Amino acid sequence: MSLPSVESLIEKLSQALTPYFSSPAAQPIIVGIETGGAWIAAQLHQRIAPDTELGRLNISFYRDDFTRSGLHPTVKPSSLPTEIDDKTIILVDDVLHSGRTVRAAMNEIFDYGRPKRIILAILIDRGEREIPIQADIVGATTELDSSSHIKLEGPDPLRLVIKTLDNHAQ
Repeated sequence: MSLPSVESLIEKLSQALTPYFSSPAAQPIIVGIETGGAWIAAQLHQRIAPDTELGRLNISFYRDDFTRSGLHPTVKPSSLPTEIDDKTIILVDDVLHSGRTVRAAMNEIFDYGRPKRIILAILIDRGEREIPIQADIVGATTELDSSSHIKLEGPDPLRLVIKTLDNHAQ
């Protein structure tokens, strides 16, 4: 199975998100989920609205599978604008699968304040949710067997790869 190019998917997301930036009075805040979502968010931010604020979430402490997967040895702090109340947040991630990462990210966002709206933009949607979460904007949709995962490698260059359980830990 071949995956689409990251560049073409970022361009598709860019075109779909541009209308949200049409009002100078109410600019959304682009927020990427570490690590892949933050890379994509930075690209979108540069293309659509480089003069607006950009945020980054590290959801390590918000995951509900923390005891199973453990904590990554280098946890970077989250970085959000000081004021998110009544703002539109464009939440960006690389792959949507179970929905647990997005749930954790939304929990962290609400610890910072109460946004007006959260728009979920995803590079690749794998389906097979464990939690009822749906993306608003999707670059591409694909299905894989349960032993495979899609991983965004980067940051330069960004590329999508399919990993099986045997080589996923590499």
